[in-house]
Formats: sequence, structure tokens, C-alpha cells
Amino acid sequence: MSKNTIFVLFTILIVLGSCKNETGSKQSVKKEPEKHWSYQGETSPENWAEIEKNSDCGGKSQSPINIIVDHTVPVNNIDNLKVFYSPETVINKVENNGHTIQFEFNLGDSIQYKNDVYHLKQVHFHEPAEHIINGIRYPIEIHFVHKSDQDKLTVLSVFGEEGEVSRLSVFFKTFLPIKNGESKEINYPIDLSFLYPKSKDFYSYSGSLTTPPCTENVNWVIFKDQLILSYDQVLKLKDNMPLNNYRNEQPLNGRKVYFNYEK
Repeated sequence: MSKNTIFVLFTILIVLGSCKNETGSKQSVKKEPEKHWSYQGETSPENWAEIEKNSDCGGKSQSPINIIVDHTVPVNNIDNLKVFYSPETVINKVENNGHTIQFEFNLGDSIQYKNDVYHLKQVHFHEPAEHIINGIRYPIEIHFVHKSDQDKLTVLSVFGEEGEVSRLSVFFKTFLPIKNGESKEINYPIDLSFLYPKSKDFYSYSGSLTTPPCTENVNWVIFKDQLILSYDQVLKLKDNMPLNNYRNEQPLNGRKVYFNYEK
């Protein structure tokens, strides 16, 4: 073997050794744990667009919004919404996911909105409310999340206001308390009609989910009238949820908000 050949082989071995050491060094470096969204500190709603890279959280059609009643567009389209809930809607399970108290339902109940059918998936709570009416934030907001067979979303929203004792006390006594991270299998029938206000009038607009991934093109239906809750009922719900689990107000960015009223 010539001296030149030996030199070339020796050089190759040195280069391969260096590459191996560099690879090993890279593998030994510990990655920073990925940040998960929350309602406080560095991972609060103001930073969701930055920490949730593959989300719509930085989009132009985000929710929630401040609804200025005098700026809404009145339309006599209340028949756009039809609710088909049975008197015995079956709750599959209840979960405290660290962000809210969430009730999930068996397939069966649905709504029709603008001629499309949406199936009830889950109900959850925000304390205080996320949407604002004329700058007023209510103590509670209840979201009824529905999904169509084409994966489109419609969320019905009902505000809770402090007042007299409502049937919600039975609802809470049956399923709460529930600790953070805990879930309970239920399979229990319940009539959800008592969670709806008597008036059918509602506001509507196109927005997004209010938690990451902040998916846009969500139909929002926000009832004008409130569900009346007692002070004790509001406290009961607060004691089982993260404090202030609401997203900050998002810019309207030219979107129209409609007031759908009954004749």
C-alpha cells in the first residue's frame, strides 16, 4: 500500500470520527419542553398565536368579541336555527380538563342552522363569560358545541346571570365536584331545555373556537337573554373550574354581527 493511500484512509477516519462526535453531541442536548397554552403567565391568551404554531390563533376572524348592540344588523332570520334536543339527552361523561368543566354526549341530539345539521358534541363553561355585550361581561358563559358530518362547527352560547335558584342546582349536585384531570363516566339522561332562555332572539357572526387551535369559520349563535343562576350556583361552578378561564376580546376586523329576532 502506497504512502498516499494510507494518508487518504487516515484522513477519512479522522473525518468520520469527527462527524460521529458531533452527532453524539447533538443527541445529548436536551430539548426545552414545549409550552402548552393556559390562561395565565407566558402561555396566556395574548401569547397563543406565538406558542401554538399550527393554529389559527393569529387569524383575522377570531372569537370572542364585544357585541355592540347598536352596531348589529337586524334580520328576521330566527328560523335559521332549529334545536332538536330530546327530553333525555344522554351525557356520556364529565371531565375537568384543566381548562374547563366539559360534558360530552352520546350521538343523537342535533340542531339545524342555515339548513345544515350539526350534532351536539359537548357543553362546557367559562367563568366569567368570554363574549361581551356593550362592554358588559356576565359571570358565566355556557357553550354548546355542535359539529356537522362535514366537520363544520356551530356553537350556541348562553350567558348566566346571578339571581334566583335555577334547575342548574340539580345538574351541579349530580355531577360536581370534579378535580382537575379527573373524568367520570355517566351515561345519564338529562333535559337540556332548562339551559336555554325563553326568548329565541340571538346574535350571530362568523368567528373561531375560543381555545387553541382557534379554528376559524365557526358559526356563533349567542342568545340575547340570560339563564338566571343563584349566587351559590355561580360559586359552585367557580370552585370546580380554573379561575378566569376566558380569552381576551378579539378585533372584529370588519365582520358583521347580526341580531336575529322573532316576529
